[in-house]
Amino acid sequence: MNTPPPLPAGLPAIPADADGPVFREPWEAQIFALVIRSHQRGAFSWHEWAETLGATIKAAQAAGDADLGDTYYQHWVDSLEALLIAKGLTDAERLHALEHEIAERPTGRHTHVARRTPVLVC
Repeated sequence: MNTPPPLPAGLPAIPADADGPVFREPWEAQIFALVIRSHQRGAFSWHEWAETLGATIKAAQAAGDADLGDTYYQHWVDSLEALLIAKGLTDAERLHALEHEIAERPTGRHTHVARRTPVLVC
């Protein structure tokens, strides 16, 4: 199996088990890659990311999220959106339009299958 290159020091490791990278759904791998790449490109510091993700999780728990792990990457989505808006890199209207556009796309034959291959974002 091909292994992905290691992440720079200070970034989280790709979630993995003995068989390799583990994500329940393809979008989880994609949001993981987007966050890492956004940080690497200077969109936000890792401290800003950790603070935002922590606040997002705490707010979700306060709103009744049972925190069983099944919503973890949704918190990544929410946190990335919040950071990108706060940094002026996008706005809520644009994100809503993109969400609608993606939801309207026909699904491919593999969109429902969780993959165990790494996502490489260049």
